Amino acid sequence: MKITGYELFLVPPRWLFLKMETDEGIIGWGEPVIEGKARTVGTAVEELMENLIGKDPLRIEDHWNLMYRSGFYRGGPILMSAISGIDQALWDIKGKYYNAPVHQLLGGKARESIKVYSWIGGDRPSDVGNSAKEVVSRGFTAVKMNGTEELQYVDSYEKIDQVIERIAAVRDAVGPYVGIGIDFHGRVHKPMAKILAKELEPFRPMFIEEPVLPENNEALRDIANHVTIPIATGERMFSKWEFKRILMDGYVDIIQPDLSHAGGITECKKIISMAEAFDVAAAPHCPLGPIALASCLQVDATCHNAFIQEQSLGIHYNQGSDLLDYIVDNMVFEYKNGYVKIPEGPGLGIEINEDHVRKMADIGHNWRNPIWRHTDGSIAEW
Repeated sequence: MKITGYELFLVPPRWLFLKMETDEGIIGWGEPVIEGKARTVGTAVEELMENLIGKDPLRIEDHWNLMYRSGFYRGGPILMSAISGIDQALWDIKGKYYNAPVHQLLGGKARESIKVYSWIGGDRPSDVGNSAKEVVSRGFTAVKMNGTEELQYVDSYEKIDQVIERIAAVRDAVGPYVGIGIDFHGRVHKPMAKILAKELEPFRPMFIEEPVLPENNEALRDIANHVTIPIATGERMFSKWEFKRILMDGYVDIIQPDLSHAGGITECKKIISMAEAFDVAAAPHCPLGPIALASCLQVDATCHNAFIQEQSLGIHYNQGSDLLDYIVDNMVFEYKNGYVKIPEGPGLGIEINEDHVRKMADIGHNWRNPIWRHTDGSIAEW
């Protein structure tokens, strides 16, 4: 079997899909994208695919090393996201070739299902109490929300109080035992992160996410020594080598590699297994489309330390198109009592509605994240 060609589809709300073709008629799908830089990643995919046309798609480990190691310059969000989508498509082909789900080829399932959480609020969260109550009424047992708007390096306690008011509203709405993930989104710098984390402790969050920017991960030491809340990070880390240092430092409790950013199925399986050796949990990042989520679930199935999965159904970014619009069988992602079953179909376990993909690719998108500025006019972290 040989790889004969591929197509890229820029589809709403902000995704890029890859269709990989073989001479035996087996098709694989991947989702290579950086949110806001979809076309840039698409160009990287085109460059990487030059070396894969005519090759056997089943030699995934060799292809991964070719894509990563054969270039003098490597890593980073663009190249690793391109590798991720190609890797997903290769695994999809391999699973279909052997008529087995990817998790079976990775050693088999360690679980039948995994807990999922639902996003509430938006970039500037409001009315989160009612949103949380509605989500819990649909069976979810965990939610996640942006904790803050923009914060200066040192900002006012008024903004801290506003965050606490929102978290209190959620906790009051859902009771004491529903999990609340609070995403700092890298918007909080070290001086304020310690204050905010300490103020949040009474609400017993499930975790605080990206309490500082990943380039400032050394600051996690002070935060970890300051509070008892589990610390999560990793959505903007792109290889096992980046996760190596944070695991060795010992100040993170939950890693969040993204299956469309951190090297795909091949690399994220290794990253999560590395974390298991440090007694660190995994909650893969996935505010993206159905191919990315299916890839996450295939890896989650095989990793003992994966405990919850992000998913994008109803997330505030999904305007006009949503997670289930691009697949034939919506029930493959049926959320029941806060869990989703591991897909059992061959490959990634989902069937892409190619007619709908082509229709929506004619519309396309030019999604960009908002640009925020502080009152003084300086650029704020989004």
